[in-house]
Amino acid sequence: MKKRILVALGLCVAASLTIGKPANAAFTIGGENGWQLSTDGIVDVFATYATTSPAPGGNHALSLLSAGGTENSYDQHFGVGVGLLPSVIAFNVKAPTTNGVDSTVRVGIYPNIQNKSSQRFDTSPNIDFREFFYTAKGAYGELLAGRALNLYQGKNILNDMTLLTSGTVPGAAFRGGTTLGHIGYGYLYTNFGPQIRYTTPDLAGVKVALEVAEPYKISSDTAKTNSPRVEAEISYAKAFGSTSVQSWLSGLYQTAPRSEAAAARPGKDNQSIGASGGATIGFGGLSLMGSGYVGRGLGMLSAQDGDVLGANSSAVDANGKERLAYGYLLQATYQVTPSVKLGANYGSTRQEKNDNEPVISASNPVIVTNQESAVFMAAYNLNKFTQFVAEYIYAQNTWHDGSKQHSNQIALGTMFYW
Repeated sequence: MKKRILVALGLCVAASLTIGKPANAAFTIGGENGWQLSTDGIVDVFATYATTSPAPGGNHALSLLSAGGTENSYDQHFGVGVGLLPSVIAFNVKAPTTNGVDSTVRVGIYPNIQNKSSQRFDTSPNIDFREFFYTAKGAYGELLAGRALNLYQGKNILNDMTLLTSGTVPGAAFRGGTTLGHIGYGYLYTNFGPQIRYTTPDLAGVKVALEVAEPYKISSDTAKTNSPRVEAEISYAKAFGSTSVQSWLSGLYQTAPRSEAAAARPGKDNQSIGASGGATIGFGGLSLMGSGYVGRGLGMLSAQDGDVLGANSSAVDANGKERLAYGYLLQATYQVTPSVKLGANYGSTRQEKNDNEPVISASNPVIVTNQESAVFMAAYNLNKFTQFVAEYIYAQNTWHDGSKQHSNQIALGTMFYW
């Protein structure tokens, strides 16, 4: 009975507070027999303004900056909402250590604060249960089962300074959720998904992880997902006095058959295959980071995004063949004082047109070949749990025929962590 009262009290207290830095619990409540409940999270609010030049329209594929793809005037937009990371409230339950094994459960709830559209009563859906998993960690390593951040390009986004800010603001066709950071502008979104993952113990700074996960559609012609998606990562992290070093390599592979009714390559397989990596080094107040990726059948927004940017505009061409995609992100941040940090980064995401693609038509548009953005950031920490951020963002998209679209953006925001 006492245990149930403590758990209920913890949930009530957690629900009444604002949120802090994920996976860094502000307080822990202990119950009987070694059970513990903790909470962590963040509330973030950003005001953004973007002015974006017209998209080419016509036979051009949809752009992440587009107001709709056929606009013929500048898109000017002001909004108040979350940044790249939605607000978070998470609860962690730890079982008593048994036979040297620590078992925990994490439930992460990620709400948006803005309405879904310009309608003031359009408030749903605005809650995303991104994390719901348990881990069992011991001398053998760690087993994770449930819904969690995927491995492939996971560290690419986690080491982007815009993870906890705004970064690139999408056009009207993609508003209503989070901003983009550098998703589609330096790396692909790895997404959260159901998985079973094993990670080795720390071997002198080296860890190896293998994930068997839910498969995704590779294109709109994918008939069924009858093979698992497999992801792997090898990472290294070490501190040498005041210098810290981190590096990683990750990979993805999945195959899926095309529909028998597909216009191109009916019944044949498509494959998603990719590699990514990166490194960071920090010394004094300076931190430098570089990351990149390459692969086929990946897309331009989220790894394996099908045709989210329009028919034949991403991942697979009209002949049913996977397109080559690659990108990179370069970044430097400097801790000027204990309270002030400055940062700048630049990212580019590209895809190549295959040989023998069909001629341009209404059903086979000119594809976006490059999405790039630069972000300049200044952050001020009022205290250990309150931060204010100002950013200027310049983004540009280029189509295969040389047509361009550009956007000047400003973001001002605040975050409260626990």
